[in-house]
Amino acid sequence: MTALRKLTETYTYADYLTWGDEVRGELIDGVFYDMTPAPSFRHQDVAGGVYAQLRTKLRGKACKPYISPVDVLLLNEGGGDGKARNVVQPDVLIVCDRSKVTDKAMRGPPDWALEVLSPSTSRKDQIKKLDLYERAGVREYWLLHPIERVLTIYTRIDDGRYGRPQVLEAIGSTALGILTEVLIDWAEIFDDEAPAPDERSTDA
Repeated sequence: MTALRKLTETYTYADYLTWGDEVRGELIDGVFYDMTPAPSFRHQDVAGGVYAQLRTKLRGKACKPYISPVDVLLLNEGGGDGKARNVVQPDVLIVCDRSKVTDKAMRGPPDWALEVLSPSTSRKDQIKKLDLYERAGVREYWLLHPIERVLTIYTRIDDGRYGRPQVLEAIGSTALGILTEVLIDWAEIFDDEAPAPDERSTDA
């Protein structure tokens, strides 16, 4: 998510649907955020690892996980889908009310969402999406830094806002706040992997 499509225009889901598969992006308050180029292999590996664990642990349960790309329409009360000005694609999400999900899009907030941070998305994920998810009613929002292995958790509290964030090392296991019996095992996600080539020391 690196750039605005046009600084002077805002868009709706109806516009979004006309752009075709070659254009990947999200709308936040009508502003288009480009999702090209594709995420890194590390990003996809981490997101896929979290999704795989959730899929196994939630099999047969009411709540179901999904992985990007899936369109999620937010804050569109009283309007048809085409008027939606917020269309996002969380890296991984969980929805417990399956009536929200159709073949083309999900209508309304997921119960839980994860964004895997990368240099091109971290500002948007930590500011724009945090604000949107709070306003839209996402109950729990995880932000994971895959290099530093730092996890930031925002949880919705009684006044409908997020409380103080919890910042943890992504080691051992971490339980979901909304489903405390479901734990993410970080050793399975990172698998004690060696650093990527651009992270290795150049010292002899």
